[in-house]
Amino acid sequence: QVQLVESGGGLVQAGGSLRLSCAASGVFPRFSSMGWYRQAPGKQRELVATITSADSTNYADSVKGRFTISRDNDKNMMYLQMNSLKPEDTAVYYCNAVVWGRTYWGQGTQVTVSS
Repeated sequence: QVQLVESGGGLVQAGGSLRLSCAASGVFPRFSSMGWYRQAPGKQRELVATITSADSTNYADSVKGRFTISRDNDKNMMYLQMNSLKPEDTAVYYCNAVVWGRTYWGQGTQVTVSS
């Protein structure tokens, strides 16, 4: 069983920065793929960024150049550095991991960007 816990969300003004963290516990192989997703009110959950165990990354076009995903395999941690935040980045952000073909989600952390 894998548990994912996000932290670091909050309220920030447009142009500001936040850093989200995701702590993975349980049986969590280093080769697991991880990612961040977000869901705004009334919208479907969407991919923000993903990272493999080899640190290969992928970003949604809307966050390229502003967000940076990273992970620390020794600590089973994943991060999302979010800079130049915009009101449209407001959403609940979810940590995601795929372990042996099974998908796990965290409980989510709210990010609110005021204009």
